[in-house]
Amino acid sequence: MIFPGFGYWVHHLDPVAIRFPEGWPLRGVHWYGLAYAAGFLVAAFLLSRWRRAGLTPLKHALDESTLITAVMVGVIAGGRLGHVLLYARSEFIADPTMLFRVWQGGMASHGGFLGVLLAGAWFARSRKVSFLSVGDTLCAMAPAGLLFGRLANFVNAELVGRTTDVPWAVIFPHEGAEPRHPSQLYEAFGEGLLPLLWMLWRYPQKLSPGRLAGEFLLLYSVARITTECFRTPEDGFILGLTAGQFWTLPLAALGLFLALRRPTAQE
Repeated sequence: MIFPGFGYWVHHLDPVAIRFPEGWPLRGVHWYGLAYAAGFLVAAFLLSRWRRAGLTPLKHALDESTLITAVMVGVIAGGRLGHVLLYARSEFIADPTMLFRVWQGGMASHGGFLGVLLAGAWFARSRKVSFLSVGDTLCAMAPAGLLFGRLANFVNAELVGRTTDVPWAVIFPHEGAEPRHPSQLYEAFGEGLLPLLWMLWRYPQKLSPGRLAGEFLLLYSVARITTECFRTPEDGFILGLTAGQFWTLPLAALGLFLALRRPTAQE
């Protein structure tokens, strides 16, 4: 159904931002790659600003580049492996080389979270600083990457929404002629923009270690579980929940624990 006065927008965005001439080994620069670069640049800017203000456990500029590099490796490796293990097992079995074609899209935020967690644990141990404080810093930066990543999902026309007749529905031609929720934009708003604004407000308040990380995980979990209701399930259901909702529950539990825990005397 098309509402009177409304026409559904047909998705025709090109996933390649800059095309290279024919014969080059790569097609060009993809919006997906630019989105990740933008996320890391914004995160690096915030980290540098907060370090100079004395809000982070980082001691000097070298710590910034080390932490950002570790996070980049964690996000890309964890996100890609998470996508393969949680959502694309059959594709990987059929063609194992798809694991390395990250420019085509396919990054699982849950895997990315695990990769960042391991990167933060490594950094905290190597610098002998509080892991919870490092976690707060990472969670304060994370929404920027989520925001740009979800926008890239929309440009790539992946992770599409369920069919609907709302006036702002979008037709993704490769999914058929039915209009669908632009669920990627819902996720960009709920998982990225709102938590980013919350982090910008809360981080300078110097909360007890772990509190900010808990708040971020709760905000993300509520947004992810809610927006999954508008998104086409990627890998079926688990206990009546979509796979995305199910794998978000541990994050919600961890967030609730961190947000409610009482700091120790040493903190």
